[in-house]
Amino acid sequence: MSSLLSYALPALGSYAMLSIFFLRRPRLLHTPWAPVFLPRLGAHRAGSGELLENTMEAMENSLAQRSDFLELDCQLTRDGVVVVSHDKNLSRQSGVNRDVGSLDFEELPLYKEELEVYFSPGRFARGSDRHMVSLEDVFQRFPRMPMSVEVKEENEELINKIAGLVRHFDRNEITIWATEKSSVMKKCRAANPEMPFSFTIGGAIWLLLLYYLGLLPFVSIPERFFFCFLPTIINRTYFPFSCSGLNQLAAVISKWLIMRKSLIHHLEQRGVQATNMKSLSTELGSISTLHIQQMRTTARA
Repeated sequence: MSSLLSYALPALGSYAMLSIFFLRRPRLLHTPWAPVFLPRLGAHRAGSGELLENTMEAMENSLAQRSDFLELDCQLTRDGVVVVSHDKNLSRQSGVNRDVGSLDFEELPLYKEELEVYFSPGRFARGSDRHMVSLEDVFQRFPRMPMSVEVKEENEELINKIAGLVRHFDRNEITIWATEKSSVMKKCRAANPEMPFSFTIGGAIWLLLLYYLGLLPFVSIPERFFFCFLPTIINRTYFPFSCSGLNQLAAVISKWLIMRKSLIHHLEQRGVQATNMKSLSTELGSISTLHIQQMRTTARA
């Protein structure tokens, strides 16, 4: 046993030293991504806390508030129109128990007069514009506005139509693929590989695992954006526990795992941009977007 330790401990120590060295100096091993754009403030669901989510009025307001990009979710109507809608079913948004895919675009109902703000239970957004909009109209109205487009399920027609619209409006560099599922992201990247893409949930877990094992400096990172909810904000509704104490504990653990100064610095050096959703203006329904360089002062060592 002692002879085994005499070999294992020096090897482990050498590995740890190399890992720490390259964690701090990743550019010795990797060429960093060039910044796609430098976001500071993004509008979650196009600014869902100030006005009705995903409406043109909300987008115009977000632009007036100097948001740097819009975060959108997309669905496909029965007649093949890509529509900006967070939910597949219209019950919450419009009070109509129908799926978006079961209706033509012209048949889509209006949004409710008020919608509860996500992450702010008991707080409601209102607006004069209650119309659902197509992604094509959004691209036409805001041709150079960066956007994150999230796809929630494996719908190849939807993915291909989004990819085609991005190419048609020459938005490859300023439109980000986003999804929670790795299988969906694979199809998105195949449909338009020129678009930058963000981490999926599985990809983020893998990133953290590599970081804590000390392997991250030696592994390539194809993703260019890291979107995550700020745990201290989401503990009210995001975690599934009925006990508020467990939700708060899960938020504390998540924050401890993710907000590490050395991880943030490493990603920054490799050109990956990080976004904390809801970290500054929860009431405004915005994504507070912090370039990693800014996050370094708030992340734990």
